[in-house]
Amino acid sequence: QVRLVESGGGLVQAGGSLRLSCAASGSISSINIMGWYRQAPGKQRELVARISSSGITGYADFVKGRFTISRDNAKNMAYLQMSSLKPEDTAVYYCNRRQPPYDYWGQGTQVTVSS
Repeated sequence: QVRLVESGGGLVQAGGSLRLSCAASGSISSINIMGWYRQAPGKQRELVARISSSGITGYADFVKGRFTISRDNAKNMAYLQMSSLKPEDTAVYYCNRRQPPYDYWGQGTQVTVSS
């Protein structure tokens, strides 16, 4: 079992920045993909960004150039640096760890961007 704990959400004005953190603990495997997803009210959960254990990254088109995902394997941490935030980025952000054959999820952290 893997436990994921997110932190760093909050309220920010449009154009501002936030940094989300995700701490993983438990049965950690070196083969994994860490990701950030988000879910806005009334919408489905969607992928924001992901990063492999070797550092290969992928981003949703709507965050390219604004968000950066990173990780620290020694600390079992993943980060999401969010810049140029827009009101439409408002959502609960979830950390995900894909550790085949399992998927693990954090409890989520709220990000609210005011206009």
